[in-house]
Amino acid sequence: MRHKSFEGMNCPIALTLDEVGEWWSLLIIRDALHGLTRFDEFQQSLGISPNSLTRRLNALCDAGLLARHRYQDRPPRDEYLLTDRGKDLQAVIESIAAWGRRHITQRDGAVRLQDTVTGLEAEPVLVDRRTGTAVTPDQFRYVATQAAPPIKLAKMPHA
Repeated sequence: MRHKSFEGMNCPIALTLDEVGEWWSLLIIRDALHGLTRFDEFQQSLGISPNSLTRRLNALCDAGLLARHRYQDRPPRDEYLLTDRGKDLQAVIESIAAWGRRHITQRDGAVRLQDTVTGLEAEPVLVDRRTGTAVTPDQFRYVATQAAPPIKLAKMPHA
C-alpha cells in the first residue's frame, strides 16, 4: 500500500521518507549494511514475502540506494549492493538503532557497530560538524527560513 507522496513539501525529512520511509526499506538497507546482498539472504533475515521483497528491492534500486548486479546467468540471479547514496543512510540507521537500544530493547540486539581499530563497541551520537558539539534539544534549536510554511513561521524563531 503506497502512502501519500510528500513530493510537494519543502522538507528534507518528508522527501527522504518518500524514498526510504516504508519500514521494509530501512530494514533492507540495515541488512545490506550488515553485508547481506542476495534475495534469499534478505528474505531469510526479514521473513518478508517474495513479492514484497521484489517490490522493495526494485524501489531501492530505482531510488539509487541499491545497485543490482547479476552474479549468475543460469538461472538468472542478482545481488543488491549499496551505492554511495545507500551507504550514506548508515548514520540514519545507527541513530534509530541507538534510540531503540536506549528506549526499547534495553541494550539487547544481535548486531553492534564496532570500531575496526580499537574493537570497542561504538556509541554513535549526532554532532555538529563545525563545533563537534553533540546535537541535543537543550543545545540546539530549530529556526524557520522564509521557505517554511506560515504555521512554522508564526511559531518558530527565524533564521
